Amino acid sequence: MSTTPLTSRPIAPSSPASSVEPARSGAGSADLNLLRTFLAVYRAGTFTAAAPLLGLSQPTVTSQIKALEKHTGHRLFDRGPRGVEPTAYASGLASRVAEALDSLADVDDAVCASGGRAAPVHLAGPAELLCTRLLPAVAPLVAEGVHVRLEHGVPEELIDGLREGRHDLVVTTRRPRGRSFESTPLADEEYLLVASPQWARWIAQERGDQELCTALKEVPLVSYAEDMPIVRRYWRTVFGRQHPPIGPALTVPNLHDVVAALTRGAGYSVVPRSLCSDHLAAGRLVQLDDPCDGPLNTLFLVRRPGSRSNPDVARVHDALRADALCWSSPPKGRQKS
Repeated sequence: MSTTPLTSRPIAPSSPASSVEPARSGAGSADLNLLRTFLAVYRAGTFTAAAPLLGLSQPTVTSQIKALEKHTGHRLFDRGPRGVEPTAYASGLASRVAEALDSLADVDDAVCASGGRAAPVHLAGPAELLCTRLLPAVAPLVAEGVHVRLEHGVPEELIDGLREGRHDLVVTTRRPRGRSFESTPLADEEYLLVASPQWARWIAQERGDQELCTALKEVPLVSYAEDMPIVRRYWRTVFGRQHPPIGPALTVPNLHDVVAALTRGAGYSVVPRSLCSDHLAAGRLVQLDDPCDGPLNTLFLVRRPGSRSNPDVARVHDALRADALCWSSPPKGRQKS
């Protein structure tokens, strides 16, 4: 279950004095700590992931869930291969208690923060977007006193970080699943087929009546991975073929390195517009074609539930949404991958 924990603030375990009454038909007067533990597990998807976020051991989390099950008279979770799945009763219970528990957490955080600075905002996204998109959006807030901790990762890592409470906000190319994720589409990222001006002129001279994809077999291909995921997707979407006729002549660690290699004449590749727009404007790169059905990825801004108590999270969230209005938007009609 791809959901996120209630809060990363440790919650004190129930004391022996707060004993749980025999089974009942509802949550009743269940200890708030039991309900907090339940909501953390519900959002985290595993007892193990919820434990450190609650400041508890995994056995304590298990015992508290069992105590709440005894109290309510209902099973709350079914174990699965990748964690636990909530029962129908648990889903209903979560919908009833989440808002109230989050409000209590907001009050606690406000009291804790009243004597000092708000906690840093933990923002994460794809490495290729850090300098081109995320940093320009949050830099003005940093100048105003907001503290930000910026990290990068692949989509799976980013969503796991939300689930485990390590990130407050992530920008990702995949909409996460889960009841508790708050996802907002930011922009569509367009992918372009580009090369240096020298190679673009050579292709134009040598192509003749050949299709562009056929003429490119004589040009070195640069990729950030041996299996060429972005290039292959472009070939399928635009040329209707599974992959280029020739594999990469040069592989590099990331897309930034791909662009650097292309501007120095290494060959051609497919890269996000955000990474090459300045080079295209300056003439250091040339777009080799402009199809009406090029591949797109939608960027999503995702917020961790329970992060609303930090006002700076909302400021960063709103700044990213506002800045995304100025991000390059491709013409209508392009196909999303």
